[in-house]
Amino acid sequence: MLEGNDTLMHSQTAYEEALSVLSSLIVNRRRCDKSGDRFELMFEYVKMLDLEEPMRRMKVIHVAGTKGKGSTCTFTESILRSCGFHTGLFTSPHLIDIRERFRLDGINISEEKFLTYFWWCYNKLKEKTSKDIPMPHLFRFLALLAFKIFSDEQVDVAILEVGLGGTFDATNVVQEPLVCGIASLGYDHMEILGNTLAEIASEKAGIFKRGAPAFTLFQPDEAMHVLRDKASQLDVQLTVVPSLDPELLHGRKLGLEGEHQYLNAGLAIALSSTWLHRAGHSKLSYMEQSRSLPEKFIEGLTSASFDGRAQIVADRCVDIESPEGLVFYLDGAHSPESMEVCARWFSAAIRHNQRGMLNHQSEDKSTSDNNEARKKSVQVLLFNCMTARDPQLLLPPLIKTCANNGVHFKKALFVPNTSVFNKVGSHSLAEANGQVDLSWQFHVRRVWQNTIQRDKGSDSKAEVVGKSCENSTVFSSLPMAIKWLRDSVLQQNRSIRLQVLVTGSLHLVGDVLKLIK
Repeated sequence: MLEGNDTLMHSQTAYEEALSVLSSLIVNRRRCDKSGDRFELMFEYVKMLDLEEPMRRMKVIHVAGTKGKGSTCTFTESILRSCGFHTGLFTSPHLIDIRERFRLDGINISEEKFLTYFWWCYNKLKEKTSKDIPMPHLFRFLALLAFKIFSDEQVDVAILEVGLGGTFDATNVVQEPLVCGIASLGYDHMEILGNTLAEIASEKAGIFKRGAPAFTLFQPDEAMHVLRDKASQLDVQLTVVPSLDPELLHGRKLGLEGEHQYLNAGLAIALSSTWLHRAGHSKLSYMEQSRSLPEKFIEGLTSASFDGRAQIVADRCVDIESPEGLVFYLDGAHSPESMEVCARWFSAAIRHNQRGMLNHQSEDKSTSDNNEARKKSVQVLLFNCMTARDPQLLLPPLIKTCANNGVHFKKALFVPNTSVFNKVGSHSLAEANGQVDLSWQFHVRRVWQNTIQRDKGSDSKAEVVGKSCENSTVFSSLPMAIKWLRDSVLQQNRSIRLQVLVTGSLHLVGDVLKLIK
């Protein structure tokens, strides 16, 4: 440790110290580029950490995709854990704590274990890297850390979610997965992966390996053609799997909310079954022609959990006794396709809530129940997206799909993310003091206003002046927006119910969870 940092480090906990060192590995905002950013270095790092043989023995499930890959991995892990296996799950990004990325048997790795593995990997790499082979950047280090954790913890199965793309993703250093999966494809990270579905599909198919069967969902023809071609070149058996039939759950619900999750569950079943078969546990696997899912599969699918994806959290800061006055609907959608899916989920959740309130009224229960039912429900959008994404592609499908389902936002709030890109951990918050550049938030709000006006059939664009107008506001910080929402409920004497959709960025979703949990 540098001498000048001694005072700082003494004031930090051991965990914060590790996170500060981890932050030093963030070299830029992007995790890779189209050329692979010297991807071959990953193999050198694996050698430095003596992980070559452990990784060859690791029984890996590798999953790429534009949307749904994290949910697919979560379902897969939950199924195999229910079947009695010792599981390791590596996903990204984290929402609140970086340890979320490393799950052992469904639980975030403990702080003690994280520190032990972190310092072992960091010190070993620091000792062996050089000017020609520099320290790995953040995501590569985290992938290497996952391999070390899973090998030393001797997991039965390692489920790896691709961070970005596929071909040059750090997880693609794995050469012998037992099975691969490609979740739904769409337009995202186009500045890195390409401007067409064919180019994006080609990057995702980079995880295919000779000898490892692969599964995907129904994809647009342009993407499917590329996936089949790539599979054929490697003599990979590629199978298209259908959405899970809800009847196979015998009246139970998936652990992850939203109709789209039946697609991800169908892919997870195929991955789990194939892994079981190839790992020598055929008796536990699911045969497609069977009209009955094994009970352990149902248990895994219905108990799966994944924060920040179609998650509903009531804010107890407004009223601990009756926390329905302010409810956050959190979904990290950040592509045009996922925004539409998010809008359908939010609309369905709102309808379900309204039906529940009507039932309260009709049953003539207690006065407090009836007061709760008589509250006026108001929908509010809390939004931000990264500057690499185009709000003109994200906001219209959200607005249109919600409107088609009878949901209209009374107000839209635009905020900067609280997290900053160059720090890791709970202390990685933007400076509270000083001027905050809100030019991007004002741009996003103009897109919102113009879309609203267009949908109303007006040729004239709304004049947007200052931080606030009738149906939208830009806040200089997320805590200010949360305070405004809480104050709005209290000022109305709790006679309204604010239903707040938080979307556009997983980072924003994580920031909101930090503040309200």
